[in-house]
Amino acid sequence: MTRRLLLSYVGLAILVLAGLEIPLGWIYARGEVSRASQNVERDASMLAEVTEENIEKGNFAALPDVVGDYATRTGGRVVVTDRQGIVLADSGARTVGVNLSGDPDIARALRNEPTVATGDESLSATMPGSSGTTIRGALRLTYPMTEVTARVHRIWGALALAGACVLATVALVAFTLARWITRPLRTLEDATAQLADGHVENPPDATTGPAELRRLAASFSHTATRLQHLLRAQHAFAAEASHQLKTPLTSLRLRLENFEPYLDPRAHGSLEESIGEVERLGRMVQGLLALARLENSATTPEPVDLDAVLAERAAMWEPLAAEQYVAVNVSGAPAGRVWAIPGALEQIIDNLVANALRVSPPGTTLTLARGPGAELHVIDQGPGMPAADRDRAFDRFWRASDSHHDGTGLGLPIVRHLVHASGGEITLHAAQGGGLDAHVRLRPVADQRARPGSGGSRAARAPVTAR
Repeated sequence: MTRRLLLSYVGLAILVLAGLEIPLGWIYARGEVSRASQNVERDASMLAEVTEENIEKGNFAALPDVVGDYATRTGGRVVVTDRQGIVLADSGARTVGVNLSGDPDIARALRNEPTVATGDESLSATMPGSSGTTIRGALRLTYPMTEVTARVHRIWGALALAGACVLATVALVAFTLARWITRPLRTLEDATAQLADGHVENPPDATTGPAELRRLAASFSHTATRLQHLLRAQHAFAAEASHQLKTPLTSLRLRLENFEPYLDPRAHGSLEESIGEVERLGRMVQGLLALARLENSATTPEPVDLDAVLAERAAMWEPLAAEQYVAVNVSGAPAGRVWAIPGALEQIIDNLVANALRVSPPGTTLTLARGPGAELHVIDQGPGMPAADRDRAFDRFWRASDSHHDGTGLGLPIVRHLVHASGGEITLHAAQGGGLDAHVRLRPVADQRARPGSGGSRAARAPVTAR
């Protein structure tokens, strides 16, 4: 923002200077040319009178001295002709005796019509040498534009230098002003980034800058303090609620199980359903607490070896899958290292594999496939999921209408949160030949060299396995 403010101030100054200096320079240039033209016309008139007297007296020998002296003093060129247009004297000493009556300006002067012309390279004035109506000759005075052009260039240079000094002063003042204006915004930006990580160590500066920005910084500090208090309270709830809720749920389950010997056998089915609902409630509480802990923690992604984690989790799930007569197959080229928050990759694989095993019929294969880049596919051969259900599968507590398992509807939301926190994406697709393909796209690590302190796999955390 400092750069944009500086550019706006300097741009405005350039427009103002251009609006002032360009017309001023143009007016000065026109004035210089006009003054030079008037001087040439005046000198030509005076010389024409002097040369006309000499021609009238027949003193032709004095003419070269007159025109030569003037040319030496001013740098102009003087040509004098008689009334027939024959050159009598030329300060350039090149056209003496030449008939110039065919030149338009000389012809007009011989008709007693003076001529003043301004060209790109010279100024000229042609005057008749006459007494009354008697014309005895003509005089042409030519003055080079070199000196006039030099004066015009000097004034343009002076204007440009003055403009550059003004621009430098404006830029310095504008930079100082822009830094003063944007200082609260810079500190506010830093504080916002810190708040995104869950805490504000350096609050925004509310003592400098415009009054509006100082009030904004103060309001942000108040809001950040309030948010941090709420986050700490929520984190404390997530840390304590599991201990407070686990005990009564466990006690309720034990009491229900203790009822079994005293109940009529016809009520045993209802008792088992009640115990199952208590267990489902316990898993739901654990899922909610796990999701709350994930949302409260702002962890930076780290490089993780996808191949090592995948092999480790596949080896852990193979015995459980074998109990259901389901084979676990790992395929695809090695993917290398990917970005993931600590422990996230293990939980992602565990939740997706648990969901897939829950719907996999005996005798089928559960495939963990690595795709190009940093992609992971968990493919089952179960009944699959309609497109409408796949769109809602990541909603909290949502379960398919034809679902027959006791899931809580929190497993996939947890997986999506872990994938997004790691900078990736997850989508569900229909697998070829039936079943579901959970497609996870993570960010590959460009530098495959191991970084100090970053291991390939971590100890798996207890997953919340509910579709």
